[in-house]
Amino acid sequence: MAKIVVLGRFQPLHNGHAHLLSAAAEHGQITVAIGSAEAPESADNPWSAEERSEMVEVWAQSAGVEVEVVCIPDIDDPPNWVAHASTFHGEGTLATSDPKSAELYRKAGWMVIDIPLTERQDLEGWRVRETLKMLSTIDDDEAFASVMENSLPQVIIEWFLADHYRVYRLAILGPDVEPVV
Repeated sequence: MAKIVVLGRFQPLHNGHAHLLSAAAEHGQITVAIGSAEAPESADNPWSAEERSEMVEVWAQSAGVEVEVVCIPDIDDPPNWVAHASTFHGEGTLATSDPKSAELYRKAGWMVIDIPLTERQDLEGWRVRETLKMLSTIDDDEAFASVMENSLPQVIIEWFLADHYRVYRLAILGPDVEPVV
């Protein structure tokens, strides 16, 4: 069975990721490569690599998809990204809906499966995080689930509701600001 690599930050795992992972699973065994693994907790990176790995594994189990999860620290060097990332995820075929990732991997000689994502604008991670932030202080699980059902798989909604701090932290994580000295 072919090895299919799927890249993402999964901040959080949303319906776009679920679509991408489901489509990739039709092509082979999936290795999910979680980027920004070393990123400190911030408004753009509210969940640790371990939490994001857990989200992927919870989703995969609910979807009946077998995955291997690896975490990759950033190097902020796109021309050398594929060689760096390959030391973590190994060789295979990339499945992506991101044109920039597809181009980087093709230039490095990889086969790439382009997975179309029709709702990309609505399912960008920052939009999902902003919606979660608006809900972060609401103590109504039913309302939370109702608002997030268009953005998150049900199992990920349940993952958030199992520990309210996973969402609440968004209320206290602001943008990075320079400290006053």
